[in-house]
Amino acid sequence: MFASSKSAWALRAKALALALLFLLVAAAVPAAARTVLDLDADRQPVALADWGDYWIDPQSRLGVEQVATQSDLGWQQTPARGIYPLLPGQSLWIRFIVPPAPDMERWLLEIPYPALDRASLYTLDSAGQWIEQRAGDLTPVNQWPTPHRHPLLVVNFNAENPTHYILRIENAQGFSAPIRFVSSGHLLRSEQQVSLFLGVYFGLALLGCMVGLAGAFWLRDRAYLYYAGCSALIGLTQVAITGVGGLHLWPDSPVWTDLSLAVLATWMLVSLLLLNATVVSLAQRSRMLNLLVWAASLAGAGLSVALAVTDSALRITLIVPYLVLVPVLMVTIDLWAWRRGDRFGGWLLLSGAPFALSLALAIARYLQWLPLSFATEQGVLASMALQMPAMLVVLVLRSQQRRENRRRIQGLDRVDPATGLINEQVFVERMTRMIARSQRLRHQGAVLMIDLVNSDQIRRDFGRRAAEELPLRVAERLLSTAREIDSAARLAEQRFGMLVEGPFSAEEAATLGPRIVARCLMPFKGLPEDCVAQIRVAYALVPRQGPTAEITLARLAQKLTGVPPQSKRAVFLLPDYK
Repeated sequence: MFASSKSAWALRAKALALALLFLLVAAAVPAAARTVLDLDADRQPVALADWGDYWIDPQSRLGVEQVATQSDLGWQQTPARGIYPLLPGQSLWIRFIVPPAPDMERWLLEIPYPALDRASLYTLDSAGQWIEQRAGDLTPVNQWPTPHRHPLLVVNFNAENPTHYILRIENAQGFSAPIRFVSSGHLLRSEQQVSLFLGVYFGLALLGCMVGLAGAFWLRDRAYLYYAGCSALIGLTQVAITGVGGLHLWPDSPVWTDLSLAVLATWMLVSLLLLNATVVSLAQRSRMLNLLVWAASLAGAGLSVALAVTDSALRITLIVPYLVLVPVLMVTIDLWAWRRGDRFGGWLLLSGAPFALSLALAIARYLQWLPLSFATEQGVLASMALQMPAMLVVLVLRSQQRRENRRRIQGLDRVDPATGLINEQVFVERMTRMIARSQRLRHQGAVLMIDLVNSDQIRRDFGRRAAEELPLRVAERLLSTAREIDSAARLAEQRFGMLVEGPFSAEEAATLGPRIVARCLMPFKGLPEDCVAQIRVAYALVPRQGPTAEITLARLAQKLTGVPPQSKRAVFLLPDYK
């Protein structure tokens, strides 16, 4: 029994010794990750997910040699969703192992986050030195190992042994982007697809800018100028948020690459707010709301200056309130205009809803509530790609309405606003031309003056509303009687006139007056049967009975004025002019 007890203690001692040996070996291996990546070329992109370990340096003091050798840093499993509790002034360290594989295809570590401040990938060379690859906004794109819209770092393979990597990430706005691995062939195919969508984005922005400038020049409408500026700023914001600007437009300017997104997005919101207020004519409808819009716009201009001079860590604190304020103000204005009968307020509210929703998702992403994804990163651009054509349609409809209103305003001095008939001035002009035409062609035209004589009786019998409506009904009857070449006019409150183009004989002209009298004596729809218009008609054949318009009108008015009130006769012919 003693011997068996002794052998049991020996086995326990050996197991403890093996465990201690395993711990010592694990501590001696630099940057040993929790597991080994499985880079499958058929299932790309390959996400890091929870295959690595991460540690956050709270003071951002340690270098890669210290991180690789210290064993008490408290490494944790990388989160599958890719949201890390990184704060300004801290460094995120991630370690992982790439398995041995033949170096047949080039693999890249991809961080699809164009606004990332800095990403450094370290690996040991054969001499035991750490080799760094650096990318991010704080490094000129021309100095990246693989210049691209977002950080791409080369992953090298060893055909015999696993390769240990350490990734360092610094970002003032936190970090919640996926880390994934792609081959160069897969990256090329995916970039071709992305280029197609980016081409659509930039094409819409350029088209909107050109249409806006053309509309501002030809229509003299300030809304089109705002639309052009808004389209241009949307395009520039797209350039900044997708990384195209840093890659193609300012590859040697890391400072502007870091600033461009926040500054351009602020100015884009300012232009969009001014455009929205102009479309609903806010300056003419509400002085208080218009002042609020201009106050928010001036605040945006000041904010853009503050964003340009402040540290990167403060930008998210400064810009998030403005990102919330502008969409809320726009939705409020559109809702206010729609509730007050604006024909475009509802359409603006409908087109702006996707933008407000996508912006809320983007803010949640910057606040580390959501991980980086297409909805949080590209949703704003996609929603604005839909909103800007919708706003262009609203602008076109608005311009058409403004032109119609302008024509109505310009025609008020030539048209009676109540009936739509021409007024006395235009009537005299057309009569003068008709008399001259009749003299030249040697035929006769007819001029009729019509008086409505029973308005007072209609007021007594059927009320004020029926009396006020009666002249409008008479105007309808005159228009239904006149041909396309004839003219009907309202000469006074109860007096109308008609020009009937010839040639006419005296017998044919004699039938015009009775026909109009009979037409007006017919009952009106919606009025009592006894509520009819009693009229008197005086007519003349020109130029025989009136050589000029003024003489003809004076004679016709004199003829109607001289008719006794109790007269039953309704049609009167002027004698020849001597």
